[in-house]
Amino acid sequence: MPRHPRLAAVAAATAALAAVAAGPAPTGEPTVSDPRVVAHFDSAAGQTPENIALEPDGSADLTFSYARQVARVTKAGAKTVLATLPDVTDPQTPNLGAAVVTGIARAHDGTLYVNYATGTDETGVWRIRPGGAPEQIAQLPADSLPNGLALDEECGTLYAADSARGAVWSVPLDGGEPAVWAEGPALEPTAALPFGANGLKIHDDAVWVSNSAHSTLLRIPFTEDRTAGPVETRATGLTGIDDFTFTGHGDTALAALILDSRLELVRADGTHRTVLTGADGLANPTSVAVRAKTLYVPSAAYYATVNPDPNLLLARISRNKL
Repeated sequence: MPRHPRLAAVAAATAALAAVAAGPAPTGEPTVSDPRVVAHFDSAAGQTPENIALEPDGSADLTFSYARQVARVTKAGAKTVLATLPDVTDPQTPNLGAAVVTGIARAHDGTLYVNYATGTDETGVWRIRPGGAPEQIAQLPADSLPNGLALDEECGTLYAADSARGAVWSVPLDGGEPAVWAEGPALEPTAALPFGANGLKIHDDAVWVSNSAHSTLLRIPFTEDRTAGPVETRATGLTGIDDFTFTGHGDTALAALILDSRLELVRADGTHRTVLTGADGLANPTSVAVRAKTLYVPSAAYYATVNPDPNLLLARISRNKL
């Protein structure tokens, strides 16, 4: 969820929630420990990490939203800019105004796909082959705000959450015409918070979507012909939810709560508890990734007014069986 002036008041109103105690984990539940910030970024240069994909060696590919860049960060913190999306004259991105790079997904051959929101014809999904320049493979409407992105490589389809229109797009990998795959009230933004469908993952034969405006985590099952089934609300009360990921323990998820700088463990029954806060180094976390016993959390520090610290935090996550 890139920065928006209207959200500053919301962030201030919810900041007190960061003090919520995590408490002990129930027996068998995944645990998070040893949080440490491994890389700091330059907020003034637009290096605000919005989304994450992981490389086989454990390096993190991050989208720097306002710098319009994709960068690779090793687990030791070394940084390399892989690509910069083209500059756009007079961007008119809904809710934001500026051109921003948002969601990212990685194919097995190393090709990266990113969402680019500009309010112009450049809005859509872009492909970055290893060592290559970014190229647009799908154009989305100028009034859309593509955000979370996931790849179903077996079916040759990308799915993108649209925060402005409150929808999920399906985008063929071969560059065919995008189509609205799912829409409806559960995915829409509100007048108070103009970011609806935000994070997106494919899991458990379904597309899962977070809705920032409604503080919800949703599941949209695939039907037999891969169309969208009825939207299911799987968790509520996730104030300021941005992106999320699954821990590998069934439907247990980890959700980045951007407004009050928390990481929440969300159980399959929809209950949830705090596992990381600003005291651990989070500063408006935007997304989450898990690889084996390592947890990755990028923070964009969008709303920090004193010593903003966009960063990448790593922690240890247990692999206990539920």
